[in-house]
Amino acid sequence: MNNPFIIGDVGINANGDINIAKQLIDMAVRCGCDAVKFQKRTVELCYSQDFLNSSRESPWGKTQREQKMGLEFGKKEYDEINKYCKKVGIEWFASAWDLEAQCFLEGYDLTYNKIASAMLSNRDLVYMIAEKRKHTFISTGLNDWDLIRDVTNIFRGYTCPFTLMHCIMKYPCPDELCKLSIIKRLRNEFNCPVGYSTHNPSILPTSVAVVLGAEAIECHITLDRSSYGSDQAASFEEEGLRRIVRDARRVKPILGG
Repeated sequence: MNNPFIIGDVGINANGDINIAKQLIDMAVRCGCDAVKFQKRTVELCYSQDFLNSSRESPWGKTQREQKMGLEFGKKEYDEINKYCKKVGIEWFASAWDLEAQCFLEGYDLTYNKIASAMLSNRDLVYMIAEKRKHTFISTGLNDWDLIRDVTNIFRGYTCPFTLMHCIMKYPCPDELCKLSIIKRLRNEFNCPVGYSTHNPSILPTSVAVVLGAEAIECHITLDRSSYGSDQAASFEEEGLRRIVRDARRVKPILGG
């Protein structure tokens, strides 16, 4: 992998539109990212029926179910994403939010897996991913050190390579809450590669993270930060992403490493 390995996190910012997804993939390629990441949920498993039936205004309707289903890509779209990423020469992978979603992703020949912070306590999912022995990016946004230790022990038990990704679960996250010193603590305490998954819409913290030893950078990407969606304001448009990639890759030569 390149160091730092840079991931353009499409997540739910494509808003269920395969054409937007392709535009974001193209943007990641132009800016020099190594991979793009998506999210995969089995909506009826991830949320309670009461929640799904509750009210929510969105471009897709008036309930939470309609909003969640509107955001979600199915097999047709992921087949197209898989084909398109091969065509343009970039890796893709996704974070699964339930066991069925992880099984779905295993239908593709992906190089990497991802565990979202909220999924660290899902032991069945953690074991399922560790058993595959694919390099896994593990977000640590909840900062539950005992839980992180349990997960890393599981991965080591299966000799599955992993990178811990420091992040703060706030969208967007202001500079003063980034707590980038945790990168050093994670590396020292768990003796493993560490990265930074940023929800901060400014460019500087990613370069600081690389100075502190981050070997991977993950940032949300968008065509337009004013678009509909909960992650858009914490995402980077093309010029911001281009600067992140440029600056992150200048750090080691500047340090002389």
